[in-house]
Amino acid sequence: MSESFWSSRSRTLLLLGRMALAAVFLYAAYSKLRYPAMLFALTIDSFQLLPAWAVSLVAHTLPWFELALGLLLLVGWPLRPVASLASLLLLVFFGVMVRTYARGLEIDCGCFGPGEQLGVKTLLRDGSLLALSLAVTIGAFLRRRSPGILVPPAPEPQRAE
Repeated sequence: MSESFWSSRSRTLLLLGRMALAAVFLYAAYSKLRYPAMLFALTIDSFQLLPAWAVSLVAHTLPWFELALGLLLLVGWPLRPVASLASLLLLVFFGVMVRTYARGLEIDCGCFGPGEQLGVKTLLRDGSLLALSLAVTIGAFLRRRSPGILVPPAPEPQRAE
């Protein structure tokens, strides 16, 4: 297959992954912002990780941060740092959820607003989102730094002697 086919396919996959992540972050922000911050604070507090002042800070700022991440992923600039932040955030979320699930706490995850029980389904979904985010982050770095890694090198032309 030609180099342009691989280049086009990698750009398309990166774009689709970026759009999917943008949609997830925008929906997560919307689902939290439509309720009072104190309701989200109760969900955060149920994880039993943060002091009261930090719970309030996270409840008031995280939805806006998710909104900003979603919008920046949507426009795709600057992709490397934004994709890295998205991956880091999803890694923290996933780690907290795995820890909470392993401790046997039966709580709402708070991922998309109130009412979603933390369980295996939630862990599988968020683990998949983390994998997608890592793939987008890796793709953003590889595509910018060395397109030859994502695209097989073209054969060198034969020289006439």
